[in-house]
Amino acid sequence: MALLAVIIFGFTYLTISVQRLPFLHLDRTSGAMIGAVAMVAFGVLSVNEAYRALDLDTIVLLLGMMIVVAYLQVSGFFDLVAQWVIRKAKTGTGLLLTIILVSGILSAFFVNDTICVMMTPFVLLVTSRSRTDPKPFLIALASSANIGSVATLVGNPQNMLIGTFSHWPYLSFFCAMLPIAIAGLAIDFFVLKFFFKEKLAVALDPPELAKHQELNRSLLIKSMIVTAIVIIGFSAGVRMSFMAILGAALLVLIAFRRPDEIFAKVNWSLLLFFGSLFVVVGGINKVGLINQAHNFLEGYFSISTGQQVSTFSFASLILSNVVSNVPYVMVVRHWIASFNSPMLMWLVLAMSSTFAGNLTVAGSVANMIVLELSKEKAPFRFWEFTKVNGTIALLTWGFGTAVLVVYGAMRLF
Repeated sequence: MALLAVIIFGFTYLTISVQRLPFLHLDRTSGAMIGAVAMVAFGVLSVNEAYRALDLDTIVLLLGMMIVVAYLQVSGFFDLVAQWVIRKAKTGTGLLLTIILVSGILSAFFVNDTICVMMTPFVLLVTSRSRTDPKPFLIALASSANIGSVATLVGNPQNMLIGTFSHWPYLSFFCAMLPIAIAGLAIDFFVLKFFFKEKLAVALDPPELAKHQELNRSLLIKSMIVTAIVIIGFSAGVRMSFMAILGAALLVLIAFRRPDEIFAKVNWSLLLFFGSLFVVVGGINKVGLINQAHNFLEGYFSISTGQQVSTFSFASLILSNVVSNVPYVMVVRHWIASFNSPMLMWLVLAMSSTFAGNLTVAGSVANMIVLELSKEKAPFRFWEFTKVNGTIALLTWGFGTAVLVVYGAMRLF
């Protein structure tokens, strides 16, 4: 039984790691789904055990946030933000700074992948009209979306998992991670300015956009009010999954739009991916593989808190790129309780698995969204992207690890 679980687990993580198996036409979601079904079909888990492996809090939180963001999208909110970015920028450096700040801030509250989908077309448009190389700004968009998302428990999918598993209060997590996120965005700006100094030293004539989404003021106001209610609920300690789905339900009720138009914008593939991974990880947990791996590594964890932070942070940086950050978080969550300071180590996991996303092209979905949407107008070579983003990843990760070591030394958590 254990061997079967290992084979299924290995197949699932292979499809996740390489993103796509051409000879089988499988992507990461379909691979995870097949792995989950195989865990039941081959008797590793019963149907009831598979259902119990699902963490509905995480899935409901993700669903609720995606619906709220979808209403913001159709109201014209993200288009309005993009227009503001374009009109505020006067120089290449100014545009870079504005994109980093807007992308970083929005990603903390509205999920980083969504921000990249919304803003990539506008970055391409403004750089095209201004006859400016779009590559520095596209890298800025992807990297800052990853960095900014570390600040909250709803900034990215892995943080949503951590919020559900750890029971960290939303506001406390935000206060702990905010200094790391702010410093990370500053590092992002200076690294990009260093690499693209000549390309940024240009004056921009803010172009007028020929066409943009029509603003639905009524829906925008409703969406902003509901979003504020959701964030206030998070901060007040109300269960995040309930607040997210409550916000979604309120908007469905008061928006006076056909709900199917909104539901069509929900990333159902991501929800299936999450649900399938819960089942796959439940299978290897049942046969004891996670405990065996922890026992093997326990010697490395039986050290001082500062050493634990450094060791675990480095392992997370590497392994989040090997198996992807979401499945990595699902596996190692079972180890957190064995550390000297479990609450601190949840912060380490959030920081390192998020900043690891900038290390490689495939390190985060945000990177892949930006590169995919811009491949026709601004195709990147692998090293061209990786040398810049990789530098940002290592510097931000190093700073974040240092801050968390200090947190541990001061016994703040």
